[in-house]
Amino acid sequence: MAVVLGAGRYMGRNLKLTFGVGLLLLIFLFWAVGSIYVSPDDARPLSALPDQRPSLEYPLGTDTVGRELLAVMVHGMPLTLRLGLIAGSVGLAVGIILGFTAGYAGGVVDTVIRSAADVTLTIPALVVLVVIASTLRTALTVESMALIVASLAWMWPTRTIRAQVLSMREAGYVEIARLSGMNPIEIVAREIAPNLFPYLAASFVGAVAAAILAAIGLEALGLGPQNDPTLGMTIFWSMFYGAILRGLWYWWVPPIIVLIVIFVGLFLTSAGLDEWANPRLRRSV
Repeated sequence: MAVVLGAGRYMGRNLKLTFGVGLLLLIFLFWAVGSIYVSPDDARPLSALPDQRPSLEYPLGTDTVGRELLAVMVHGMPLTLRLGLIAGSVGLAVGIILGFTAGYAGGVVDTVIRSAADVTLTIPALVVLVVIASTLRTALTVESMALIVASLAWMWPTRTIRAQVLSMREAGYVEIARLSGMNPIEIVAREIAPNLFPYLAASFVGAVAAAILAAIGLEALGLGPQNDPTLGMTIFWSMFYGAILRGLWYWWVPPIIVLIVIFVGLFLTSAGLDEWANPRLRRSV
């Protein structure tokens, strides 16, 4: 009970985290309530009359291929979030393994991992992602798209986590653990990792946001899962069929609004977690 009250008081002081989590909960509520009224079948082509403007029957209208856009928003939003979660998780997991290994081991191991990350960072990521996605275009799914994005999402986590571990491995409590006979894996798991948890949580939220942004960029070029109604592909199809020129604002405005809410929510959550991780940023009671 005391932990819950303490967390509640801290959330009250950390407005960024509070508002960020609130926006993400709002997105979840939109999906939960919307799923009651629309089914995934309504987000498929020819499920409704094409080019219908918003009405009581179609609250967000329909697109040119006869998909109900409310259903597209409801069932496309979790697909976009799942893509970001998979890509962010894989990229951060690789970054954690390499960052902890390089930061704690040092020496040749650190040099090799650091050099690999630095060299890979010089490669234009968007060009590589476009080449890979265009090659696998016909076989793309949400999961394969996430792995493509994750393939170039590990470098920054590796560098930043390595820097954190380098500063912590010489701390007094780590030295005491080393003298007490703990092996390197135990020291990392019991002493360093728990102290980096808030920073890793903030890094994870940032990685998810970056992965969604990269995926949206590819999907806006048409290099996404063709049969899944993700938010990025919805924007692409609206451009493909000239929705802006035809005045079909209800086709492209809703996905952009949902993406803005998602990005603002993730940004505020990441900033709030960063404030938790960095004592210098914490506000006094």
